[in-house]
Amino acid sequence: MPELIGEEQLYYRKGFGLKEEVGADLAHAYRSDLIDRMVAAGHRLDVDDMTIRLAQEFGNCYGVDRAVQYAYETRRRFPERRLFLTGELIHNPHVNKEMLANGIGFLTGSYAEDISYDELTEEDVVLLPAFGAPTDIMRKLRDIGCVLVDTTCGSVLLVWKTVERFAREGFTAIIHGKYYHEETQATASRALEYRGGAYLVVRDLEETGLVTDFIRRGGDASALSERFAKATSPGFDFEVHVERVGIANQTTMLMRETEAVAEMLRLAMIDRYGEADLDDHYRALDTICSATQERQDAVEELLLEPPQLMIVLGGYNSSNTNNLTRICQAVVLTYHIDDSSCIEGPNSIRHQPVDQDDEISTVDWLPPGPVEIGMTAGASTPNNKVGETIERLLACRGHTIPAVG
Repeated sequence: MPELIGEEQLYYRKGFGLKEEVGADLAHAYRSDLIDRMVAAGHRLDVDDMTIRLAQEFGNCYGVDRAVQYAYETRRRFPERRLFLTGELIHNPHVNKEMLANGIGFLTGSYAEDISYDELTEEDVVLLPAFGAPTDIMRKLRDIGCVLVDTTCGSVLLVWKTVERFAREGFTAIIHGKYYHEETQATASRALEYRGGAYLVVRDLEETGLVTDFIRRGGDASALSERFAKATSPGFDFEVHVERVGIANQTTMLMRETEAVAEMLRLAMIDRYGEADLDDHYRALDTICSATQERQDAVEELLLEPPQLMIVLGGYNSSNTNNLTRICQAVVLTYHIDDSSCIEGPNSIRHQPVDQDDEISTVDWLPPGPVEIGMTAGASTPNNKVGETIERLLACRGHTIPAVG
């Protein structure tokens, strides 16, 4: 059932009970018979001189499936109304293009058209994406009176509650993530809902080291403020706001890196204030997304017996997909592609290296002779795109999907 906001506006967080009605559309758009067969066969496909091994956990997570389902339900529930997303539903180009094909517009980002928040009316329906939305956007939409359909992932909501708790208790939220990522922006905004709330976003261990050095020894606060100008709350003061910190994370970061960030800050607080007073200066709660962790664990398990190369499929702007690529490339030659069309044939593949912003082409990427290829897909990648990619791999050797039986 929806929640009533004020006297008129409706807020939906649990869908519309139309799962069966949209089920056929979802299956047509995103299911793959080939992937169903591979999973049933032990996540493996052998065709002549090519073997493809699929990670035990891959592709769409529950939160993504839920967001996509709610988008389809919303279109079915409001067939005559204008329907918009505040930004990308998830970081997958195929899915976002499907939203456009279903008459769902975008208010921001690369898929946006020429319409602003100021042009919305109370008759419009607005979907909040799986990443959630910052509090200022929520207030704006509620002031307009739009019908709101919230697809925010439950794992993201858990992080929000953690950050809000830190702020209530007087702790600065240090968020391991990317300051420009939609999820991190939405999470950070929750700290500012409480008087005195503050946040700092650290991208990696190097940035965390700058903060822990300051905690231990002090130093040039102005230099740090300049370095983290885009990654701190308004009025952030390193002389004040890193005395009491709580650790949270963007849910799609590398699990072990988030754990390392937390440990670095814990040790710094012990060095500065003593272990006896640690609880007065440091908080850490488990906010690592189980789906992200499961996909990272699965690819590490696959790499215990490394294939000759790895294909990682998912949006180039997908944080969890990029982190899967990081894990793979540390062990074996790895290509991150965002669509099956990136595999142009046995002699050419388009892909995007980690920490680069542009796609490149590599020639002679497929080794001669019998080949074993490992494959995984980010948590925003539907099965049909995984299946299409495997078909393209087979076609590089002139193979097709083997007949059943």
